Amino acid sequence: MTRRELDAAGITDPALRTAYARCRLLNARHGRTYFLATRLLPADRRPAVHALYGFARWADDIVDDTGAEATTAERAAALDRLEEELRRALTGPVPSTAHPVAAALADTAARYAIDPAHFTDFMASMRSDLTVTDYATYADLRAYMHGSAAVIGLQMLPVLGTVTARALAAPHAAALGVAFQLTNFLRDVGEDLDRGRIYLPADLLAAHGVHRDLLLWSRRTGRPDARITAALRAAEDLTRGVYREAAPGLEMLDPVARPCIRTAYVLYRNILDAIARSGYAVLHRRAVVSRRRRAAVAADGLARVAAARLGTTAHRTPRGPSRPDARSAKEAG
Repeated sequence: MTRRELDAAGITDPALRTAYARCRLLNARHGRTYFLATRLLPADRRPAVHALYGFARWADDIVDDTGAEATTAERAAALDRLEEELRRALTGPVPSTAHPVAAALADTAARYAIDPAHFTDFMASMRSDLTVTDYATYADLRAYMHGSAAVIGLQMLPVLGTVTARALAAPHAAALGVAFQLTNFLRDVGEDLDRGRIYLPADLLAAHGVHRDLLLWSRRTGRPDARITAALRAAEDLTRGVYREAAPGLEMLDPVARPCIRTAYVLYRNILDAIARSGYAVLHRRAVVSRRRRAAVAADGLARVAAARLGTTAHRTPRGPSRPDARSAKEAG
């Protein structure tokens, strides 16, 4: 499958093919929901999505998974090295010694003319994770999520293509990135607490009488608390509101890209449904979408892919890549 995707994208350089394959592996290993949705894209666009995700995963691993013995200074130094690696790759010929993820990302950024500022903003949010452990207000959290989530949606737009001016679709794409991340924050409250972080805004928690010590108590004892449940339900309502901000953007996308993003949209909202069904027990266990439900959503996505290929391909607006050697795929899958 990787070979056909790379052939469809016109990626012929052996080192680059290896780099993109590395990113695809990261996507498959760490992002089950997103990887499933990506399979619904035309084959020529998938390598770019894998490169964007692989870079985000690489940075996130530095922040979270370097090891318990790593100091903040050591993690900051690792981010410095990553950013310098990326700068060299983005601003000139990719060095032969470049990390495969940096090489693939630089190639994707060039092919689709992705604004380098999106990567700068992303790195700023990754750096804040080294020292910031909570957010006083939703406005504060939203500022963080601009770099950690909204820019991911903005990076994706040139790859996906639009039937409107890109500037009209951009706010909705940014909102969808935020909605996905808020969903993850709600699902991962317990795991983030174990790392010393709380991503739910303090003012939202305080409105329901919740504070860090109460969350720690519930996490430690496994006991629920009505105040925590109420706060988590409010966070769910907030997140669903951001999905509503994002929804109009789905129809602004290239028709053949819509099934991918719609599938991700539905599956991530299904995580919220699973959280609610669990009684908001996210401090004690991870909410998951069943395999049966994931398969049903994927099947619907495949049907939409077929319909898009048959009925709307001729109406697509031109989109990247900007390099002439990147070919379009003739089929998905």
